[in-house]
Amino acid sequence: MTEPVILIEKKDHIAIVTLNRPKAMNALSTELRAAIHDTFMDLKNDGSIAVAILTVAGRAFCAGLDLKELASKENMAEKSTGERKPENHLTYAIKTFGRPVIGAINGVAITGGFELALACDILVASTEAKFADTHARVGILPGAGLSQKLSRLIGIYRAKEVSLTGNFISADQAEAWGLVNRVVEPAQLLPTCEAIANDILSCPQDMVQAYKKLIDDGFQVSFGEGIALEREVNYAQFKTVKSEAIAQRREGILERGRKQKK
Repeated sequence: MTEPVILIEKKDHIAIVTLNRPKAMNALSTELRAAIHDTFMDLKNDGSIAVAILTVAGRAFCAGLDLKELASKENMAEKSTGERKPENHLTYAIKTFGRPVIGAINGVAITGGFELALACDILVASTEAKFADTHARVGILPGAGLSQKLSRLIGIYRAKEVSLTGNFISADQAEAWGLVNRVVEPAQLLPTCEAIANDILSCPQDMVQAYKKLIDDGFQVSFGEGIALEREVNYAQFKTVKSEAIAQRREGILERGRKQKK
């Protein structure tokens, strides 16, 4: 019996999505790309899920596109006619999921796997994680935002070094450059992601989703346009805020602050 290429576990409003092609280093075959897309489109329609964690089976996060499959003309044609439509791309499905996605990066994230990692909202890397952009070496230009997003995350000079050399970045280097939120030991990777997810769950979920959208929308425009967008959204939302709701949350916020100071 063929193993499913994706495993899904749902618990306490968290969906743990596991890429399950360990023997192929979770390379993005046509089947796996479609499964990631369909999974996040399905999760979008599941009102019980507030946060997703994207993780993998095996020693590699994702080796990028399946080069064996990519070498065939049939699959090149399939990719060009199908996935070039934004709504058919796996990163589009992750974006339109609309709720936070935490990436648990446990090994190499290469090229398309790098792009998949950057589609997440929060990245936690194990000490064994490494990142590389080998588009130039393979001979394919990126199509999921890497050429634009990476430079905005780590600066244009670092991004050019990464993309034009194809060299690996260690987990520690990625953390120093602000590419990942934190680096932990492998055994602590999933527990750390779950702890972050639970912190997110402790906030009002309508605000989490609205705030995430505001950050994402602002990231797509200039700084000035982003500030104007924030003011516009703030004004519209502020008119709906009830003082009673703020008062009810106040004591919980103060108590949490006291605990975090200890």
